Amino acid sequence: MTEVLEEMLQRYPVLECCREQIVKAAEILVESYGRDGKLLTAGNGGSAADAEHIVGEMMKTFRIQKTLPEGYAEALFATDPEMGSVLRSHLQGALPAIALDGHISLSTAYMNDCEPLLCFAQQVNGYGRPGDVLLGISTSGNSRNVLYAAVAARARGMKVIGLTGGRDNRLEKFSDVCIKVPETETYKVQELHLPVYHCLCLMVEKHFYGK
Repeated sequence: MTEVLEEMLQRYPVLECCREQIVKAAEILVESYGRDGKLLTAGNGGSAADAEHIVGEMMKTFRIQKTLPEGYAEALFATDPEMGSVLRSHLQGALPAIALDGHISLSTAYMNDCEPLLCFAQQVNGYGRPGDVLLGISTSGNSRNVLYAAVAARARGMKVIGLTGGRDNRLEKFSDVCIKVPETETYKVQELHLPVYHCLCLMVEKHFYGK
């Protein structure tokens, strides 16, 4: 996985200060996926778009072909030769990931009936299992709904990765590792978040599918 990180740091040397945290975050994800865990992502605004983007990279091939689990192609064909043949030819492997901003009916119902700031935490409560990972994205590191989700995740026995800007922030307190990119203005923080999470996705993909 290290060559992926080195390549990214050559293109974005300003992120050298985040090297140790990126490695630790990748290790957390590899450990979780190695134990059949999953990733939950959460953020607001542009960070919500980033949360969705990460899921898109994890749930299909990003750079290295994600192959189907052993025996699954055969099982598809055995279930129905016609449709199974199409499925085994086109389905890709996946690293399970769910973006918590994307469930409009659930989120609006919960926000209307209960407590709006807990909309992510409610989904962590429902989806999360010990050994899963929450990736909380917040340019300030102080987004209340992300903080509540992080607390819920820790209580669930999950690991928490924070992705924030450079200032000290509250998300650090609840994170097993917090990647703080060296910018403070929102759009500049977001510009550095993308290469970081692309790097994480590539590192994990390479670990599981690069052999």
